[in-house]
Amino acid sequence: MTPFIRALLALTTATLLAGFTSAQNIAFPNKPVTLVVPFPPGGGTDIGARVIAQKLTVKWGQTVVVENRAGAAGLVGADMVAKAKPDGYTLLVGNVGTQAINPSLYAKMPYNADTAFAPISMIAELPFLMMASTKVPAKSVREFVALAKAAPGTRTFASSGNGGSPHLTGEIFQAAAGVKMTHVPYKGGGPALTDLMAGHVDILFASVLEGSGHVKAGKLQAFAMSSATRSPALPDVPTLAEAGVSGAESGSWIAMFAPAGTPQTIIDKIAADIKDALSVAETRDKLIAQGATPQSTTPAELKAIIDRDRARYGKVIVERAILVE
Repeated sequence: MTPFIRALLALTTATLLAGFTSAQNIAFPNKPVTLVVPFPPGGGTDIGARVIAQKLTVKWGQTVVVENRAGAAGLVGADMVAKAKPDGYTLLVGNVGTQAINPSLYAKMPYNADTAFAPISMIAELPFLMMASTKVPAKSVREFVALAKAAPGTRTFASSGNGGSPHLTGEIFQAAAGVKMTHVPYKGGGPALTDLMAGHVDILFASVLEGSGHVKAGKLQAFAMSSATRSPALPDVPTLAEAGVSGAESGSWIAMFAPAGTPQTIIDKIAADIKDALSVAETRDKLIAQGATPQSTTPAELKAIIDRDRARYGKVIVERAILVE
């Protein structure tokens, strides 16, 4: 090899290394970021994503866009993110259904739920409100349980669909309370609420966001919260445990995920920035007003929550033989 060739190779190598180092040091993000919400606009997951998107836009100086990709109980949007480039610019705002329930509910998924995503941070818990029709002759959880025990199978509970977290919450409640009810699934939370207000079904577990307005308007009764603690949005409503039914904690949560393979430095930065956003009173107040309970986590803490919920809901799905079409 001639001295000229050796010098040329050395120069080329140095140039490539310099370019690689420069690329590694580029600050994230340096272009718009997309948050994929795998559900239609207006639900708890969508609203939480938009609150965080606004704060991250300001913090990053880059537009954070929320893109709704609904379909197949969240599988369509989640699959889009699972197959996206793992560079932090396409992220998923998922919930307990997409991350902890679907893997047990669906025999086949378009991605491997165990390896497709890198957890980033929780955004908020979405506790469920146990609501009853005003036509139900009960004014509390204890009175409703007494009615259900007196006539097994005659009392009904609605849900937004088979296998969703509101459905599973109803199943958990039945087991904890020792009652047998009839499940009435609907195609979405809206139709379920409409029939509940009309008195066609007895109770429904739904997010505070969906139900609190109807409760305050006197169209529905608020019996209890399904969470371990009371909701800041409805501080006068007791938890199920306070109302006499222990072991029935359930509900939903929303969290952010990246495609597997996303650099850990980017994941840690996003997690830290979400934590900062949720520490601001304005952000917390916006989420609380929507019935959410703000909560950030580390990536490891979020993974532990998913593992816990997958085991718990998976057991319910098997024991209750819950199937989806």
